[in-house]
Amino acid sequence: FNIGLLCFYKYMDFFIQNINFVAGTEFNLLKIVLPLGISFFTLQQIAFIVDVYTGLTKKNDFIDYALFVSFFPQLIAGPIVHYKEVIPQFENKENKRFHKEEFSKGIYIFIIGLFKKVMIADSLSPFVSSTFDQDPSLHFFAAWAANFAYAFQIYFDFSGYTDMAIGLGRMFNIKIPTNFRSPYKTTNIVDFWAHWHITLTNFITAYIFTPIVRAMPRISFGYMMLSTFISMTIAGLWHGAAWTFVIFGVLHGLAIIIHHNWKKTKIVLPKWLAWLITFNFAAVCFTMFRATSVESALKVYKGMLGLSGFAMPKGILPTSLTQQFNIPLIAHMSNDDNLILILIILGFVIVKNFKNSMELMNEFKETPRYALATAAMFTLCIFGLNRLTEFIYFNF
Repeated sequence: FNIGLLCFYKYMDFFIQNINFVAGTEFNLLKIVLPLGISFFTLQQIAFIVDVYTGLTKKNDFIDYALFVSFFPQLIAGPIVHYKEVIPQFENKENKRFHKEEFSKGIYIFIIGLFKKVMIADSLSPFVSSTFDQDPSLHFFAAWAANFAYAFQIYFDFSGYTDMAIGLGRMFNIKIPTNFRSPYKTTNIVDFWAHWHITLTNFITAYIFTPIVRAMPRISFGYMMLSTFISMTIAGLWHGAAWTFVIFGVLHGLAIIIHHNWKKTKIVLPKWLAWLITFNFAAVCFTMFRATSVESALKVYKGMLGLSGFAMPKGILPTSLTQQFNIPLIAHMSNDDNLILILIILGFVIVKNFKNSMELMNEFKETPRYALATAAMFTLCIFGLNRLTEFIYFNF
């Protein structure tokens, strides 16, 4: 029933479009309005039913169930929580009292998330939108900038939302599970998924991958890899009703298979090289994730390969050098272009060298230094709240 509702609201028009394309029919699209957060609360409901069926969850009072599904901080975009994780916290009488330490910690992590969203993700958003959706072609440097800009936009947007959800939960003395743990520091694709959208990865493992493995004729390396590929393809499609999301899942499924086969060779890459490959693979896949169509993604990939030219903004290289190598020049970089370049560099510095928000939360102390830092971040966010934006994962 849950999957049926999800398919109707999220995938019916996608199904009709493909039927029309393959069969040459002209069925009208239903143009159904997608309920906010349907993917997330559907997964929570499915996990609850399976946990009750397998005996992992015993108590199933309807009021508690309704509270579990509709708890507002993580209702729209996760993290995906389990009944057995949150209901005992709601029933704990100690959590029904006001705790200033938890409330302070909640405000701190909430504002960190708000800062990520407003000051970094939203500042990158106009550039990403123009390069992906408006520019007919992208030269080499613009394509790579678009690739990195979206990789950082989606990270700071989604992890920012997660921090805000965790912070709101803490204000109510409810501990919502960690959803990100420095994914851009990882050195292989398996670790990347163990640190990116952790609750979704756990859901895929428990409720998709494991049942598929059990359905296979026997347990073997080959069947495990096939199960992995199917699971990641389903995970890609879960993100949206478009072939770009299917391809995104297929690419990650293939990458995980390649990683497991590489491990069998016992060859260990230098850590810096393993990180470089992992980060760039994730960023390149996110380009497919962001694109509104396969053609839009190919436009960016063509630019990244240099197939659309190597134009260089004036002033970056000496004129004599550009003339010697016959490098085409475009206009000087604008203030907005400089801001994007600074944000991309800042993104690399933050994800590689800074502690993640959960580490910062664990170190939090109620001191004037933390209060001033929190107030400063919040003040900057107030000045940045002059744009109409939405969280990326509200669409899923």
